[in-house]
Amino acid sequence: MRREAAAMSMSVEQPLWRALTAYRALTAVYAVAIAVVARDSYERPQVAFGYLAVLLVWTLATLPRFTGAARCTRPFLAVDTGLALAGILLTPLADGAGRHAADGPTLPSIWTAGAVLACALKGGWRWAAAASTLVGAANLAQRGEASPNTLHNVLLVWVAAIAIGYVVEVARASERTLARALEIQAATRERERLARDIHDGVLQVLAMVQRRGTAVGGEAAELGRLAGEQEAALRRLITQGPVPEPRTAAGPDAAPEDDTRPQDLMALLGRYADARVTLSGPGTPVELAPHAARETAAAVGAALDNVRTHVGPGARAWVLVEDEPDQVLVSVRDEGPGIPEGRLAEAAEEGRLGVAQSIQGRLRDLGGTAELVSVPGQGTEVELTVPKQDQGGGEAATGRRYPARTGEGTQ
Repeated sequence: MRREAAAMSMSVEQPLWRALTAYRALTAVYAVAIAVVARDSYERPQVAFGYLAVLLVWTLATLPRFTGAARCTRPFLAVDTGLALAGILLTPLADGAGRHAADGPTLPSIWTAGAVLACALKGGWRWAAAASTLVGAANLAQRGEASPNTLHNVLLVWVAAIAIGYVVEVARASERTLARALEIQAATRERERLARDIHDGVLQVLAMVQRRGTAVGGEAAELGRLAGEQEAALRRLITQGPVPEPRTAAGPDAAPEDDTRPQDLMALLGRYADARVTLSGPGTPVELAPHAARETAAAVGAALDNVRTHVGPGARAWVLVEDEPDQVLVSVRDEGPGIPEGRLAEAAEEGRLGVAQSIQGRLRDLGGTAELVSVPGQGTEVELTVPKQDQGGGEAATGRRYPARTGEGTQ
């Protein structure tokens, strides 16, 4: 999630605005330098240097405006473009019948392109077309004729401005699409997380109440029936309901900020070992990042819940942990009847998320995998692969805690 936030904070437009800021400052200095070099050729130098003094002060004073589109308002850009047009039209007055008649530079020179590009970055290609057309018309008016050199310069500014404006519009549309895609991705992950939490807690209790109430009979049977109805309704909600908004603040189950020390996976799995569950692994600690260790242990707990639910309360299970240099392998094996072909897909459609979310979803968020190998009549084996290095993607990077499964599970 942190990588997604960083991607969103970087706008395509920002480098263009920074480049435009530097361009305006440099071209203002360039226009003054040209005037200083050619000061003896001006018929009315006071007009030329008066305008250039205003241009230089305006450019330096307005540099903070060009940090983004928000500060470059329409009135501001209108004044900026007007200053460029005024400099073009004042050139014959300052220069007389001298350089401007011979296709010499105007008073603002190439500074005028900065005003046009500002319109392009602010309003896209339509604003760029309007500003460049005004600048082109002013150039033709002050020349008095459409010389090849003047037409070339006018056309160059017009095409370049429209092209940049179009690129900016495409970039903005792409950023909006990316932002929406990231929102959907974040909301989907949050929905999966909530589905796991509900499956690990509320659904397990409701399923247990339904089964035990039916077994006891009497008023307890009615309570079991109501619990079964609520379980079915809740499953439909978490599988078909609206996607919740992403959380913006850490909840009460958020991991402490200093919870960074590796945890021993074997210690977490030790609570599952009993007369029915045999735990085997290295004699040394199998260390993982705290969130990865907790999620792996919860996935193992989900697999053992499925063994108790679908094989029987007294079913035997074996948990094997293998510590490899770059990953940890955990397998959960039973000797039950196995899973019929297509049953997992049916369970997911029915809202039974024991495998799809509590096991596979957890490992997917950790960057690992969860595979089920089942042969009818020969039991089922769940193989979990947890990478040691790549545990920062998805929700693993948030450090959120998911409670371990309790009660009796369902697929």
